[in-house]
Amino acid sequence: MLVGMSVHGPLGATPQSGGLELTRRARSLGLADRALARRAAQETRTGLIGLAGLLVCGLVISISAAQSDSLLPETVRPLPGSLAGLFGTGGPDIHAAGVIAVLSLMFVSYAVAVGAAQRLPARAVLMSIAALHALMLLAPPLLSTDIFSYQAYARMGALYGANPYLHGPYAIAHDPLFPYIGAKWSYMPTAYGPVFTGLSYILAPLSVAAGVIAYKSIAAVASLATVALVWNAARLRGLDPVKAAALVGLNPLLVVYGVGSGHNDLLMLLVLAAGTYVVLARRERAGGALMMLATGVKLTAGLLLPFALAGGVARRGRGPRRDLLIGAGAAAAALIAFSAALFGGGALHLLATVRQSQSEGDWHSIPGFISTRLGLAPVGHVAGLALAGMFVLACCWLLRRVWRGELDWIDGAAWATVAMLLTASSLLPWYVAWLLPLAALASDRRLVRTSIVVTGVVMGIQLLGYIPHASTQFGL
Repeated sequence: MLVGMSVHGPLGATPQSGGLELTRRARSLGLADRALARRAAQETRTGLIGLAGLLVCGLVISISAAQSDSLLPETVRPLPGSLAGLFGTGGPDIHAAGVIAVLSLMFVSYAVAVGAAQRLPARAVLMSIAALHALMLLAPPLLSTDIFSYQAYARMGALYGANPYLHGPYAIAHDPLFPYIGAKWSYMPTAYGPVFTGLSYILAPLSVAAGVIAYKSIAAVASLATVALVWNAARLRGLDPVKAAALVGLNPLLVVYGVGSGHNDLLMLLVLAAGTYVVLARRERAGGALMMLATGVKLTAGLLLPFALAGGVARRGRGPRRDLLIGAGAAAAALIAFSAALFGGGALHLLATVRQSQSEGDWHSIPGFISTRLGLAPVGHVAGLALAGMFVLACCWLLRRVWRGELDWIDGAAWATVAMLLTASSLLPWYVAWLLPLAALASDRRLVRTSIVVTGVVMGIQLLGYIPHASTQFGL
């Protein structure tokens, strides 16, 4: 009896049957591991295909832009040889249909690459980001005339003694640069902060072509530096730095419209990203100063500081809030002194100019579409006021949640930026870049998907302008 129990066990299991069960379990685990490995390999291949698609699209845009009017600002058609970029004017004309196809494929590739970023080698992602930026830097100025407005405002102050906060570029209509200015901005004073406007004076003596290269270089370097800061900040936050970098640095609106057009929004984002990083590193005074400095580049940056202040209270009491306020106050005093010395009282007109440019809107925004494309200006005005009210309410609600510790401050600022984009009276493609660093660093992963969706929607709206019947219907 005892012998039988020792051989067969209390439940009648033999050593052989137990061994078989262990073998089956091992095989099952082995199959599961192999399935996971195959899935990981498939995701890696898919992500690499996404990176390759982005690079191919970037190369096509860079080579063909000089001959493709749909990729050029209106004021440089046909493109002068001096602005043609490294590849010159020998590339193909891909026409509107080609632009639609390339930008659509670029967005799909971006969504795929970001979705698989956690499986991709860091080197592959970072090299792709650098290559995309280089391709846009080597291309002609793309899609927007703003890069010429930057030069015009700088020339007005540095070469002609005209205050760019009081006069539009029409004040230097005799300058060779003036024909490149977009019609909307010919009589509009600058809407940019005194830090950017003052720094642009340094570049005023450059020729038109040299100025384009300079501003595009600043945008490219600022964007790459922002990616580096996001990478390091993501590590501080315990997030995947590769995915964070991919979300920002591979975004087609940031790369094509931001770097390709040399927009100063990327310089603003660099300063904001630096401020965010140092706050995460618990250097609140430097963070407050940098966030205030970013508003001196573009007023949009002012949205982040209130959330950092509210988050400081939620994190560690009144000390961080006090340090943030000290840093921001010192920077504000320096900005006021700098602005007064360089522009006198002219910068006081900045808010009125921003309000004027926003009130005129553009067809990409909800109120702008109602006003300019449906011809219902009063309705568009009311819609704009209603949306502005909704934005204020959303910000107040988000700030309250951050203050009470119910919401992370970066998450709150990111959702507030989403609200700002949705309710803006003027929504231009590169404005989506404002959201990307915050979404990349957010603990709420829904913001990553939201950023991709917003990118797709805004790009889709842009592509409507290339469809002939849509152009006729909407007057694009």
